[in-house]
Formats: sequence, C-alpha cells, structure tokens
Amino acid sequence: MLFDRDHREYFRCSKCHLVFVPPHFFLSPDEERAEYDRHENSAEDLAYRRFLGRLFEPVSERLAPHSQGLDFGSGPGPTLSVMFEEAGHSMKLYDPFYAPELTPLQQEYDFITASEVVEHLHHPRRELDRLWACVKPNGLLGIMTKRVIDQKAFSRWHYKHDPTHVSFFSIETFHWLADEWQATLSVFGTDVVLFTKRR
Repeated sequence: MLFDRDHREYFRCSKCHLVFVPPHFFLSPDEERAEYDRHENSAEDLAYRRFLGRLFEPVSERLAPHSQGLDFGSGPGPTLSVMFEEAGHSMKLYDPFYAPELTPLQQEYDFITASEVVEHLHHPRRELDRLWACVKPNGLLGIMTKRVIDQKAFSRWHYKHDPTHVSFFSIETFHWLADEWQATLSVFGTDVVLFTKRR
C-alpha cells in the first residue's frame, strides 16, 4: 500500500505495519557513509548522553551486575557503550561502517542496544532476527527510534527527510515483532521499546 509520496515513495506493510522506502531510493554505501561522517556525537557531549539516557536508563535498571552487552550500530562516536561500561558492564560494538568485524554478531549477550539505528536498515526483519538470535534467555533488546503515528502525521514528519532513513516503525510493528518472537514488549515514552526474551 502506498503510504505517502514526496521526493521518495513510502509503502506500508499490511501485515506488520512497517513503513518503508523501496530499494531504488537507497543511497549507495559511499553516500550513506558520507552522511554518517557528518555526525559529531561524542561520549564527552553531556547533551548527547542525556539523549541516550532515554534508552540507557530502562535497560540498565533491568541488568544484573557485570552483564555483557552489544551496541549495534555504534556509529563514529560510540557513547552508549561507554555509559554501560561506566556502569560496570562489558560491551562489544558492531557497526557496518565503523566497527564492521562480524565476530560480535556470532555471540550471545545479556542485552543488545540499537539507538537510532533501525530506521537505517535496508532489510529490517533479517537484521532484527539476527540480533534477536544473539540475545540470551531472559535477555533484552532495546531499541530507540522515532515512531510512525498515522498517515497524516507522517506526511508532515521531518524524520522521513533524512535520506538514510528507510524503515519506519510504529507501535503496531513492535507488537507484531513481539508476537513473532514470543517476547515481552515494554514501551517507554515515544521512542524506546524493550523486548525481553522468555526462556
């Protein structure tokens, strides 16, 4: 179903309600990397830490001491991983451009975070299933991304104008994923969800 149209087309899946951009609108890897290189995020930036706190706090409150985590899509200036390490947890990083070693995706973790990442995924179901397979029983997958509300709000939404944003999640999409994974879903504010893996 065509969900909206401006300089790109946006379709909505009738089953999972994901809004997505067709592949012919994707940037090339070099163009995408150039967009990310413009980011100036840093662990020394207190405002950025406060922003990440929206994901850090609900995840950290649920972790046992010395948990092992993965920051998926850590970007050019890893910060969330630093915050968890400061809290006593061990972290590994994966990012297709800045930390592309695949070994971290072949291990299991007590928790995985994906902050402002899933909207960039070209194959979101495949990538999220791969992440979910890396979560230990009773473990957490924490996602932070702006959510689709409805078609009218989407038509005015600044978030869709970033050319690297190609997958847009709604609360219905996250409920659908929780059902598929038989996970417990917890929702925090307007942009954070946690999936808990049942035994």
